[in-house]
Amino acid sequence: MDILQLFSAVLLGLGAVLGVVGAIGILRFPDFYTRMHAAGITDTLCTGFFIGGLMLQFGMTLATVKLLLIFMFMLFTCPTSTHALAKAARKGGLKPWSKSDTGSGAQNEGRAT
Repeated sequence: MDILQLFSAVLLGLGAVLGVVGAIGILRFPDFYTRMHAAGITDTLCTGFFIGGLMLQFGMTLATVKLLLIFMFMLFTCPTSTHALAKAARKGGLKPWSKSDTGSGAQNEGRAT
């Protein structure tokens, strides 16, 4: 195993770990907005790590250029969609969770209080 394959494996492993951490964040955070934050951040970074690792595996080929274009598309669409969903939820009346709320965020989610 040469250094390029090792670095590629590290990037792919980091992407996998970050994906699992993001999934745990989506399950554990108390309200919609913090869950969206966990999903948006880990989605973009996880994609970057995966695509970076795959680019190292493919070398300088047309597939690398395609992966780079996919990454550029994801770099713009993931944060934009997260922002649009959060803004729509706020306009829809979904208030963020606070410490003074009684019960967990899962019980209060979906209701405009």
